[in-house]
Amino acid sequence: MAPPSQILRMARPAFRSQFVNGAARKTGFTFRTQGTARFQSSAAAPEIKVQQSWFKRMWDSPIGLKTVHFWAPVMKWCIVIAGISDLYRPAEKLSLTQNLALTATGAIWTRWCFIIKPRNILLATVNFFLGLVGVIQVSRIVSYNYSQKGESATEQLAEAKESVKETAKEIEGAIKS
Repeated sequence: MAPPSQILRMARPAFRSQFVNGAARKTGFTFRTQGTARFQSSAAAPEIKVQQSWFKRMWDSPIGLKTVHFWAPVMKWCIVIAGISDLYRPAEKLSLTQNLALTATGAIWTRWCFIIKPRNILLATVNFFLGLVGVIQVSRIVSYNYSQKGESATEQLAEAKESVKETAKEIEGAIKS
């Protein structure tokens, strides 16, 4: 015995002619068919896009391999790796102002990457990790200073602020002279 799918397939013309002929008798309308195959024009066919290779898509992308939107984040990973390698350094040798700057840079630029067009997820990722490494380092420095020197976080930030002001005045004096 034939499988059920073949039986139904063989029965389709019989069912079709029964319904079509019944409708034609009631309305007086007959369908024109061209053989047993349906007709479809070429204009109705959907356009078939050829799948491009990954390299071709990346090359032509607005944030692809030939743009600064790709290479800037790739190079910025070096800063993140340097920050991660600083995790092995003692906290007393780390700079609070430098790590605060890394934290602020990471936070500000992560947000900015979602605003600009084209939206650059690669740059947002590297900036997120830059801010994350900065937060970890700042917390290490503040924790060390609190345990060794007894300074609170606000005192440490005020000290860092004064240090930055003094450095800026020194640079200003060097430029004027």
